Order: sequence, then structure tokens, then C-alpha cells
Amino acid sequence: MTETLTITRVGGQGDGIADRPGGPVFAPLTLPGETVRAEVRDGRAESVDLLVASPDRIAPVSPHYGDCGGCSLQHWASEPYLEWKRDQVRLALSREGVETDIQPTVAVPPGTRRRLALHARRGPDGRAILGFKARKSWRLVEIRVCPVAEPRLVAAIPALTRVAEAFLEHPKSAPTLHVTWTLTGLDVDVTGVERRSGGLSRDAQLRAIEAATAADLARLSLAGDTLVMSRQPLVGFGPATVPLPAGGFLQAVPEAEVAMVSRAVEAVRGAKKIADLFCGAGTFTFPLATVAPVLAADASAAGITALKAGMGTAQGLKPITAEVRDLFRRPLAPYDLRGCDAIVLDPPRAGAREQTAQLGGAKAHTVVYVSCNPVTFARDARVLVDGGFRLEGVTPVDQFLWSAHVELVAVFRR
Repeated sequence: MTETLTITRVGGQGDGIADRPGGPVFAPLTLPGETVRAEVRDGRAESVDLLVASPDRIAPVSPHYGDCGGCSLQHWASEPYLEWKRDQVRLALSREGVETDIQPTVAVPPGTRRRLALHARRGPDGRAILGFKARKSWRLVEIRVCPVAEPRLVAAIPALTRVAEAFLEHPKSAPTLHVTWTLTGLDVDVTGVERRSGGLSRDAQLRAIEAATAADLARLSLAGDTLVMSRQPLVGFGPATVPLPAGGFLQAVPEAEVAMVSRAVEAVRGAKKIADLFCGAGTFTFPLATVAPVLAADASAAGITALKAGMGTAQGLKPITAEVRDLFRRPLAPYDLRGCDAIVLDPPRAGAREQTAQLGGAKAHTVVYVSCNPVTFARDARVLVDGGFRLEGVTPVDQFLWSAHVELVAVFRR
């Protein structure tokens, strides 16, 4: 049914929402105050025709905007867009009954994302193409430019397409190239290759290695297993240089990483010992070790191995103790955290419910919580507040530009 809708707000997934008696309608790529005419099916607007535009609407900068599913908010002016991200944190906390000071959202510039997940498929003419999934679809949008990505990643797409060709050997394969720009060049880890039929053949592996060599990749790996490495991919964490594990986690935007790390370090100044939980390969560990000795823990054995390898690359650090530990199944108890008067957590999107439940009994006076999901953060913030902490403040960080994703760093005090 065709309806005329007035958009009243933007929802948590980035779609405009029209409130009506029959229930809300979600209209993609729209803004508060706009009037649209659209086909409405099951609460979603399709074939949207913009009748009255918001004064906050701006021209998108990508030729793929509207088709590519990567940037859902590229049409929104910076100030209201950043304020909306701040509001997402406020709303999540209010649902848990937690109030605090929320700082303005930290912005990041375009052209700074050093990590991309590029999907590979065969086009209608049979050639390999790389791109992102279309909005609300499995269809692939071939990408030739990307205003959020580091320009060197975009420049490498033709060479990466030739690498991807070898991984399309099986018709059921749906390869994704996880591409990272490191200090020593491009690191590529490929997932989504059909395994039930025997995985990638030796011939395809050789073709992939040849293409990787021609593209001057630092490393090419398949689901974390290295196929070829001409140079060890290296990243800098504070004063340390760390070998990045194949398929390992790394913050997507260096400027966002700096914003979060600097706030964490400032919050724990004066601590005598710091616990860095969900530490990965040491994003926060090494900067924290400029302040006090650090106990670091993470479930990734490869991450802990990389962290330990980085210890010898920096001078003047306080001692670091690192261990492999699944903090969901075996969270650190107050006894394990004895002597730690500050704790930093950077969990995955699922949050850290099990670990935060242990912190109320610990002696730490400061907890810094870094999150990529305001909803699970707010849930865990409620646990910390109930455990005797006060949420001193939150800083949202716009790491994923023009998307609905919100990152944040929060400081709790006894």
C-alpha cells in the first residue's frame, strides 16, 4: 500500500522511523522532519520518494550511496549525525536506569579506515568482483571507490580482485577478504571458502600465492592459516611494535584507537597495577604499561603470543604479565585481580556480563569499559553500578563513519 509518511526520528539501525497508529514504519535513507511517499510492506517503506527534505540533508560523497549497504547515514549533516550517536548511548543507559555525563561524539575523518571486509563473487560475465553487500540484500555491489577507506586499500582493489579469483574455485564458496593496512603493507585473511568438498585445491592455493606475490601483499592467509608471507605484518601499540596475528583483531581506524586509548590511559593515571581484560594483541596493554604494571588476559592464544613478542620492542615499560584465558567461561575473580586498582575491559559486541559480575568484589577503584555495542555496555554498566561503582562519564567514538555503529569509552569510579 502506498502511503505518505512523516519521519519523526532515526532508529538504532540507522533507518528513519514514521510513527503511525498502526505501528512504526522504517524508511531507509531518511531523516527526521522529512515527508516521503512509499510502498509500505510489513512495517518497512520501499520505493521511497522524498517529498520534503530535511534541512540537515546533505549530498552523499560516494557514487555507491543508496545501493551499497555500508554507509546508511552519509546523507546526514555532521552535527546532528554525531549528536544522534550520542543519543544512542543515552537511550541505552536510560533503559537500564543509569544516568551520567555523556561527552560529545569524537569524530573521525574520511579515508582513515585501515580494515575492510571485501566480499568476492563472480559477476554476470563470469569475472571476479569485489565489493560490499547491497542494502538488505545478498547481492554484491562492486566497489571501485570508498570514501571511508584508507586510499591505499582502495588503490589495491584491482590487485585484490586477482587474488580473490583463486578462492572462487568452488561454486558454493563465498569468500570474504579481510584486508588490513599494516606498517609493512597489506595483510589479507580469506574466509568463506567451501570446505566440505575438500577446501581450496593445491592448484588454487598456488594461483592465490602467485597473485599475492604480484600484489606485494605482506601476508595472505586462509581462515588464519598463512599461505604466503613476504613480510611480517606489524602494528604499533603505544611504544611497542607488535606482529599482527593472521585474522587477528585490530581497531578499524587509528584515530579512533588513539581517542579511546588516550582516555583509558588518562583515567588510570596513579594506579599501582592495571588489569587489561579482552586485551587482544595489546592495543591498550602497551600504553597502559607506561603507567603501571599490567595483567593482560584474552581468549586468543595467537593474540597473547603476539603481545608477548611485542614486549621486547619497547623500552621503559612497566612489567606485563599476559595469559590466555576465556573470560566468558573463566572470568577473573576478585582473588585473581588482587593488587589491581584499575581495570580496563574491551570486550566483543556480546559485552562482558560474566566478567563485570566479578568486579563488584574486587578492590579496584577505577574501571574503564571500551565498547562497540551501547546495548550490552548499558547492561554491564547496570551490573557495575549495582556492584558499587559510579559511572563518571562516557565518550562516544564514531569509529565507523556514516554507519549506525557506535563505539564508546566509559569510566567508572568507586
